[in-house]
Amino acid sequence: MEKTQWFQKAVQAILDTDEEAAKKVSTESLEAGMDPLEMINQGFTEGIRKMGDLFERGEVFLPGLIVASEAMTAAVGILEAALPAEQQERKKAVIVLGTIEGDIHDIGKGIIATMLRVHGFEVHDLGRDVPIDTFVDKAKELNADVVGSSAMMTTTQLGQRKLEEALKNAGIRDKVISMVGGAVATDHWAQRIGADFFGESPQDTIMKLEESLK
Repeated sequence: MEKTQWFQKAVQAILDTDEEAAKKVSTESLEAGMDPLEMINQGFTEGIRKMGDLFERGEVFLPGLIVASEAMTAAVGILEAALPAEQQERKKAVIVLGTIEGDIHDIGKGIIATMLRVHGFEVHDLGRDVPIDTFVDKAKELNADVVGSSAMMTTTQLGQRKLEEALKNAGIRDKVISMVGGAVATDHWAQRIGADFFGESPQDTIMKLEESLK
């Protein structure tokens, strides 16, 4: 089978939201001698990118995107295990991510975490209802490059401003990229509180983050 055919099989497995098919493609492509990194970058990553585009156009709904992300994670896990150690350790950045304290919404942030991982970032997902101090402590512990917070309600949105202040008070604000997301966040809000950027969607977040890291 040609390379392009393997890549297309990977893309289709993601578009079909078929985790078993995705894992099978990963395993069989390795047995056929395919480069695992090429399969990740040109196969499965392309598949999840297309799913993200469909989601943004309203042609795929959130449950479908979540299942596709899970299929992607499973398939990439198989391929990453086959990578040489030096390639496995190569991460673009260390990211601390969580939903602000008082907010229990978790799905959108979880999708962002998955998408960031499959694009080569090391993501430490703190979950939901995360105290400000936990963001700061984890960022210091990991020497994080990025701190990202999500807020879905105006009542919890103020926590993103408090996080900016806490990062400054801890002396690490100038050492990290700060990104905000969530239903109530906007570009204006990010500028107002001093965050580096607002991520409107998974693709938008990845694009802006990679630009910020240059």
